[in-house]
Formats: sequence, C-alpha cells, structure tokens
Amino acid sequence: MTVIEKVAYLRGLADGLKLTDTSAEGKVLLNVIEVLDDLALSVTDLEDAVEELGEVVDAIDDDLQDVEDALYDDEDEDYDFDDDDDFGLDDYDEFDDEDEPLYEVKCPTCGDTICVDESMLCEGEIDCPNCGEKLEFDLDDLDCEGDCEGCTGCDLD
Repeated sequence: MTVIEKVAYLRGLADGLKLTDTSAEGKVLLNVIEVLDDLALSVTDLEDAVEELGEVVDAIDDDLQDVEDALYDDEDEDYDFDDDDDFGLDDYDEFDDEDEPLYEVKCPTCGDTICVDESMLCEGEIDCPNCGEKLEFDLDDLDCEGDCEGCTGCDLD
C-alpha cells in the first residue's frame, strides 16, 4: 500500500465517522489528514523524480563506459599502470621529435631510468623526476660545435 493509499484510507475512516470541522477534535483530525495528503503527494513526486534521476545516471554511466572502452581499451592491454615511472602524458609530448636522439640516464639514488635529449644533457644537470636528486653531466671530454640549445660546450654527435 502506497502512502497516498494510506492517507486515502484515513480520509475514508474520517468520512465514515462523520467527522466535521464543527468540533475541535474533528477540525484537528481533518487538518491532519489534509497535511498528510499534501505530504503523500510530495513524497510520491520525490520518489518519481529519484527513480527518473536513477535511470538518467544509469544511462550516463553506460555512455561513459562506452567512451572509456573506446579510449582506453587498446592502451590498457599494453601499458602497465603499476609501473614506477612518474612520466605523465604531457611528459611524452616533448619527446615527439623522431629526428632528435634520446639518451637513457640512470639515477644513482633511486635507480630510475630517465630519457633525456641533447639539449637537456647540454644544460649540464637536471633533477630526477622520481626522487628529486640533482643529476650532473660531465661533457668536458666531448668536442662541441656550439649548435645545441643552451650549449655549455658539448657535442653528442
């Protein structure tokens, strides 16, 4: 039995008892039934709205799952998200030049392997993205032609 049906039952009992608003008790009971009737309608409206919102949320969740499947399905199989690399997607954008060679540098503190390009090496030092340790590069033994950005006297060619 719904809340509206229960209030309708109470209204029927009040009518069967021939309650009127002439007595103080009758007036109170009839007003209580009116308030209960309004509350029952509000509760029913809220229940309907919650049910409709639940359906909309379920539809959005299904659509989002489709989008996630389309975007990440192939990548999830090939990439290990538990890997200790601290590189985000933005970090890979700076290495998209296929003509510029990359060099692997291993941090002596944390053991993390970092990929750097010539201009990073020519700066002479970088901070390890994993542990923050300053990594210094001694390139004094190399001949420099001075054509790398930020060159301090190296030649990696």
